[in-house]
Amino acid sequence: MDNKKNPESFLVTGGTGSFGKAFISHLLKSNKNIKRLVVFSRDELKQWEMQQKFSQSEYPVMRYFLGDVRDKNRISRALEGIDCVVHAAALKQVPAAEYNPMEFIKTNIDGANNIIEACLDNNVKRVVALSTDKAAAPINLYGATKLCSDKLFIAANNIVGKRDLRFSVVRYGNVMGSRGSVIPLFLEQAKKGFITLTDPNMTRFNIVLEEGVKMVIWAIENSLGEEIFVPKIPSYRITDVIKAIAPNINPQVKGIRPGEKIHEEMITISDGYSTVDRGPYYAITPNRDLYIKRCLEENIAYKKSPNNFFYRSDLNKDFLSVQEIRDLIRTHVNKDFTF
Repeated sequence: MDNKKNPESFLVTGGTGSFGKAFISHLLKSNKNIKRLVVFSRDELKQWEMQQKFSQSEYPVMRYFLGDVRDKNRISRALEGIDCVVHAAALKQVPAAEYNPMEFIKTNIDGANNIIEACLDNNVKRVVALSTDKAAAPINLYGATKLCSDKLFIAANNIVGKRDLRFSVVRYGNVMGSRGSVIPLFLEQAKKGFITLTDPNMTRFNIVLEEGVKMVIWAIENSLGEEIFVPKIPSYRITDVIKAIAPNINPQVKGIRPGEKIHEEMITISDGYSTVDRGPYYAITPNRDLYIKRCLEENIAYKKSPNNFFYRSDLNKDFLSVQEIRDLIRTHVNKDFTF
């Protein structure tokens, strides 16, 4: 990260999660000019565990704030002196969202609005919110709340006034090996001699945690505001994941679950008309012509997306092979993995 032009103080909501810990670890290693780094989350045990690794005695820039994104006053207090916010806090479990819809709305939508308003009031300069592929053409409540959150962050750019403040979103697919990922489940099932599968035709996008961190940092440095950034990443076939983990096990097909898609998409055909290619990432914009004008004004390279462009996991040009999946599992999930 180029410290001459980038923020020196950060707050990460959901900072004790998988992404938050990886992002904070990266910042501490790569950016020696950080003056303040705030972990904002609601789980005191996870904060205590994180402090064992990133203590304030060893890392004086670290601060740990207990709080919930539903509490705007607490967010505002935590934002004092903060330049950049990375919003990773969310409720994420699809079945839980269907059973507890208002809880997801309070955290994922009302919480997003609280972040926006608190940032407007506290001289924050950059905000990057994490999204999900489930926010594209959502069919479950979790995806719908994240789509609404995305819209809130993008629209927030309309009310920044003369502030030096830009809101953007990053949207990516399944993080390999993260909590809730199918790969750790398959690994555990394989130890017991079976694997369950919802649909053999299923495909998914794949990203590793380090790539997600890199993407957020790129967005902080390169956002113009108003974008939903989407990475160019490979897909995998769920049957290839099973072949990589347990080639001798015949999976038990259970049927697709409510709110689950056979294939994931990150850019719908409707969004494709307003999408710009920024090199390593696509940018979904509210108005492509106005966005291109801003790119020209700031001398930023871009390409228009082709007509009828969309980005879906089963039609991706780049698919992981069985061996590539095995190598990724060893590197990012379980270094002792054998099949």
